[in-house]
Amino acid sequence: MFEYQKTGRFFAQVAGKMEEFGAAELKEFGVKEVTPVYRGIWFKTDLEHIYRVNLWVRLLTRILAPLLTFSCHSTDYLYKTACKLEWDKLFTSENTFAIFANVSNSKITHSHYASLVLKDAIADYFQEKDGKRPDVDREDPDVWINLYIEKNKAHISLDTSGGSLHKRGYRLNSVPAPIQETLAAAIIRISGWNGKVPLMDPMCGSGTLLAEALLHYCRIPSAFMHQKFGFEYLPDFDSSIWQKIQNEAGKVRRPLLAGLLSGCDIEQQAVNAARTNLNSLQNGHLVKIERRDFKEHSGLENGIIVCNPPYGIRLGDEKQLESLYKDLGDFLKQKCKGSTAYIYCGNRNLIKHLGLKPSRKIPLVNGNLDGRLLKVDVY
Repeated sequence: MFEYQKTGRFFAQVAGKMEEFGAAELKEFGVKEVTPVYRGIWFKTDLEHIYRVNLWVRLLTRILAPLLTFSCHSTDYLYKTACKLEWDKLFTSENTFAIFANVSNSKITHSHYASLVLKDAIADYFQEKDGKRPDVDREDPDVWINLYIEKNKAHISLDTSGGSLHKRGYRLNSVPAPIQETLAAAIIRISGWNGKVPLMDPMCGSGTLLAEALLHYCRIPSAFMHQKFGFEYLPDFDSSIWQKIQNEAGKVRRPLLAGLLSGCDIEQQAVNAARTNLNSLQNGHLVKIERRDFKEHSGLENGIIVCNPPYGIRLGDEKQLESLYKDLGDFLKQKCKGSTAYIYCGNRNLIKHLGLKPSRKIPLVNGNLDGRLLKVDVY
C-alpha cells in the first residue's frame, strides 16, 4: 500500500500568505485534521473528497497524495528506495511522466539533480519489469510526481491535480503582469461578494478578477476545463464516483444576471484580452467590458470594487504610479460612495498615495511579489 492509503493524509500546495485562507476553504469540503504549514496544508480525507476538491477548489495550487516518506541523506539512497516503489500500480511504460522537485536544508542540495535521480529510478524500474522505459514529458505528462526533501527527509507524492490548478483554461489572451488566478479567487473570496450588489473592476486588464467572480457566482467549478487529473492514476480510483461528482457539478450552475459584473481598461489590448477570456466562459458575454479611463467612468455606488493596479516592479514609472493611485483614491471618494474597494497593491510604497486609509491590509503573494490587499470602505 502507498502512504496515503494507510494514513488518509494528503497535502495541498498553496501560494505564500494564503495558507489560512486555503485551510478555511478546505474545511468547507468537510475534510478533517486541517493543519496549515509554510506554503501548504496537511489534511485527512477520502478519495471522493479528493476528486471534489480538485474540481472545485479555487485557492489551492495542487493536491498531493503521499506515496512514501523516508530519511534520505544521499542520492544513492534516494535511487535505491525509489526503485522499490511499485510504480506499475500507478501507471505503465506507455504513459509519460515528469518530476518536479524541491530541496531544503538537506545533504542533497540540488533539486534538479534529485529529480533526475528519481526519474532514473522510475525509468529503470519499468525497464527491468517489462523492458521499456516510459518517456518524460515536461510540458503535458500523464503523471506528475512530486519530490520534496527537507531536513534529510524525502517525500515522494503523486500530484492528484495533474498540474497546477491555477491554470483554469480560460486565459486565452493576456497582458503584461497579470494577476494569478488563485490570487484573484482569493480576493473575490475575501471581499465576501455574493452577487447581491454589483461588482466592478476599473482596471480590468485581461479580466482575471471578473472571470473568477463569474465562476464563483455561477457556481462553475474552477477546474471545469481540465481534461485529465492525476487522481485517475491512483490504484483505488473509482470512475463511477468521479462521474457522479461531475454530474452533480453540472446541476448546480446558475445564470449570471446582466449588469452584475463590469469592468473597464484604458488599453484596447487589455479590453480585447478580457473580452476573449470572458467569452470562453458560460455567461461571460453578460460581463460588460469597455475601453475607458476609470477617471472618466461614472463609478459604482453601493457595490464592490476590485482591482489590481500597476505597481512599478515590472510596469510603469514610480511617479506616474503615485499619480495613478491618487486618481484611484479620488475616483473612489467621488464616484463610489457606499462601496467597498479591494485593491491589490504589489508595491507598498504606493499605498499612502491612495489618499484613503485602508481598514485592512492583508498580506498576499502574486508570484514573487509580496503585496497587500487593501480593504477601503468609501463612506
